[in-house]
Amino acid sequence: MKGLVIFVQVGISIILVVGTYLIMNHYKEQETSAIAEKNKRLNEKIERLQAKSDYLLTETGVRKKTQEFKKWPNHAKLANIFYEDSDQKFKKSWALYLIKQSAQYGVDPYVAYELLKVETGGTFDPKLVGPETEYGRAYGMAQFMKNTAPWIAEMAGLPYKDELLFDPYYSMQLSVVYLDYLHNKYDNWDKALTAYHRGVGGLKDYIDKNGHAESWYAKEIQSKAEAYETIALVNK
Repeated sequence: MKGLVIFVQVGISIILVVGTYLIMNHYKEQETSAIAEKNKRLNEKIERLQAKSDYLLTETGVRKKTQEFKKWPNHAKLANIFYEDSDQKFKKSWALYLIKQSAQYGVDPYVAYELLKVETGGTFDPKLVGPETEYGRAYGMAQFMKNTAPWIAEMAGLPYKDELLFDPYYSMQLSVVYLDYLHNKYDNWDKALTAYHRGVGGLKDYIDKNGHAESWYAKEIQSKAEAYETIALVNK
C-alpha cells in the first residue's frame, strides 16, 4: 500500500511538472507570436514612413519629371479617345480629370487609363468590389486594398475614409500617385506595374521565380498604351 501511495505521488508530481511546462510553453509561444506581430506592424510602419519620405523628397526637386505631357494631343481629343474606347463607360469628365492628374505627376495617361480598364475588366465601375483574397478585397475603380490605400492617401496629402475608394476621382488620383511613386522607385514600367498588381513583395517573388518583371499585366497595359499613342498621333 505504501508503495502504491508513493507511486501515485510521483505520478502526480510528474503530471504537475509536465503541466506547468506545457502551460509556460504555451504562454511563451503566445508572447513570442505577439512580439513577432508587433515587430511586423512596426516594420510596415517604418516602410510606409520611408516611402512617404522618399516621395516627398522627389516632390521637392529630385523627381525625374518630364515635360512630355506638353506634347500630348489636345486634352479634349485624348479624353474623347478614352471615352469612345470604353464604349462610353469611362465618362469624359473622368477622362479629363485623369489626364490632368497624369500631367501633374508626369505619368503616361495612356498607361493610367489602360490600368483602370484592366483593373475593372473594362467596366470602369467606381463601385466595384474585387473577389476575396488572402489579403482581403480590393475596392473602387483603381482596386485598392484597405491596407494599401491609407498610406498612399497620406503620401498624396489626402484624407482617407474607406468609402472614398468608391469615389472615381479619389480613386483615380490615388492610382496616379501610386503609379508615380512606383515608377520613381523602380524607374521601370514592368516593375512598377507588376508591383501595382502584385504588391512590392509580390514583385520580388515574381522576379525571383521568373528572372524578370514582365508579367502579363505589365505587358498588356503597356502594349495597349502604345497602341493609343499611335491612334492619338494619327488623330492629332
